[in-house]
Amino acid sequence: MKNPADIKKFGAHLRKLRDKADLSQQQLADMADIAKITIQRIELAKFTVTLDVMISLAKALEIPLEELLQYKKLR
Repeated sequence: MKNPADIKKFGAHLRKLRDKADLSQQQLADMADIAKITIQRIELAKFTVTLDVMISLAKALEIPLEELLQYKKLR
């Protein structure tokens, strides 16, 4: 993994978005048609997410892909 700090920030951002949408990991996984373990691994910075998965997550969260990618604004 070349950018572990950014991967960790992205995972934290995804969790905040999921919590804001009041979704469990399983609910988000079902809506995005991906495995729950994938959500867990993303949130724990154990998985480098692909563009395909990011698009599915953004659609499931009903947000623009750009909003999902705004993880760098977190402090």
